[in-house]
Amino acid sequence: MSTTAEPHETSRLPRAKRVGAGLLAGTLAGLVMTTVMLLLMSIFGVATPLTIIGDRISVFFPVEQFLALMGKVGGYNRMKQLGVGSVILGQLIFGAAGGAFYGLISPRLSRAGRRMLSIGVFIVLPLLAVAAFLWPVLGTHYGGYPIRNATAITLVGLLLSFTAFERTLVLSFAGITGRPRAVPPGTEYTPPIGRRALILGGLGLLVAGGGYALLRKLCGVATFSYDGLQYKGAGVQPITPNEQFYTVTKNVVDPVVHEKVWRLEVTGLVKTRQRYKIDRLKSLDRETQETTLMCISNGLGAGLISNAVWTGVPLVKLLRAASPLPEATKVLLHSVDNYTDTIPLAKALNPTTLIAYEMNGEPLPHRHGFPARVIVPGYFGEKSVKWITRIELTDDRAAGFYEKQGWGPDFIVPTRSRIDQPENESRVDLASASAGIPLKGIAFGGDHGISRVEISADDGATWSDAKIDYPGTNLSWALWSFGWYPAAAGSYTLVVRATDGDGNVQTLDEKRPFTSGVTGFHRVVVHLT
Repeated sequence: MSTTAEPHETSRLPRAKRVGAGLLAGTLAGLVMTTVMLLLMSIFGVATPLTIIGDRISVFFPVEQFLALMGKVGGYNRMKQLGVGSVILGQLIFGAAGGAFYGLISPRLSRAGRRMLSIGVFIVLPLLAVAAFLWPVLGTHYGGYPIRNATAITLVGLLLSFTAFERTLVLSFAGITGRPRAVPPGTEYTPPIGRRALILGGLGLLVAGGGYALLRKLCGVATFSYDGLQYKGAGVQPITPNEQFYTVTKNVVDPVVHEKVWRLEVTGLVKTRQRYKIDRLKSLDRETQETTLMCISNGLGAGLISNAVWTGVPLVKLLRAASPLPEATKVLLHSVDNYTDTIPLAKALNPTTLIAYEMNGEPLPHRHGFPARVIVPGYFGEKSVKWITRIELTDDRAAGFYEKQGWGPDFIVPTRSRIDQPENESRVDLASASAGIPLKGIAFGGDHGISRVEISADDGATWSDAKIDYPGTNLSWALWSFGWYPAAAGSYTLVVRATDGDGNVQTLDEKRPFTSGVTGFHRVVVHLT
């Protein structure tokens, strides 16, 4: 005998009780669905709406609006926290509303009708709608599966999550409103909804507890703790230690890629598609080069810039093996975390553009793109895509993740310099200044190197040559120092400027939009007393 009430029995319940039972069952179902998503992500690295819906939505915000919103909520990672929390809350609200709808409609249907309703409304329609909306980011997988495999895995994860919701909703609603086996059919019966709801609420608390534990685990591996790890100050070294190399990420969770499942594909406008496992990639002739990377949003005195020695395969070798078609003009780079960016084909063919798998003589750290990433000298760091999984030859219409937001159009690094010592608004005893006040900093000319660094102690009125302690390479920064001997007490504005290896002096380009990276001169105020 079925425990599910027939339409004529449950429909006799007052509408308010049916809706209330549905609300409770739907809320529990929403908790179960969210917990399943967290389990799939935590154990199998499956992407779920909790972690990728923000990526999908953010491309619809122009960069000015995005930055303004970020400022209002307290930073990029605060925005990520609010995003995850909003998705969870939305799923619970969706669950409660769906449960109320089910409680209102299902008792009037036959058993077959209820089955069709629950599957259609709570599995098929959400799967189709969510898949359609999230399609551009469904290829995400935090364990590193190729995009096509990852898309299938994400869809299976969504199917499991929505099925868990549907089954929990149907069984919970039946448990609250259904007829016990001991009551004969045809007997007038009013279910003790209050007592059953209390039992279901207890189950809900257990599920919520498990979900909360998984959510805490998510927070433990999430990128919520920083808006960008910076590298600056008096202790800056010529080669940045791996653990101190600057980091910026769009992700709620960064990938931890497994080499055994990872593949690198070369596709698009090519004659012969190529596919590389890590062993095949490493079997190719390797190159090692020192290259500095800097974030496009790095401020004049900020530390989103670092220098490392990278080892890998020139991208041109992979492209030549694939034979680009004549209409190919751009390379669209895809990461396992659904991040994309583009570089001109001409830049991709430059032998200094690498697919790197070592950083400072060690395998790439997971945070910096293990097992392989792109290194694009002279361009801002966003072009040096981490966790690379697909290299797609395309035409001029292609645009990357941040390009769609409005960053650019110029991604070539302008010459920059920075004062690391002393800090801004420092106070120095004039008596100690007689031995000279040490000034230190960096200068970076993209892929043109640095030939000269100058210091001014009078806000740019006059200039003196600094000493270049570490010249670096044409692809890296230089480190400089200067002994400053001020003659009198007072407040001084120190300014630094650099000249690149081609003789071009650092300038302030007032016509360059901030979306292409700021230009100008770093200033530090020092008070001598």
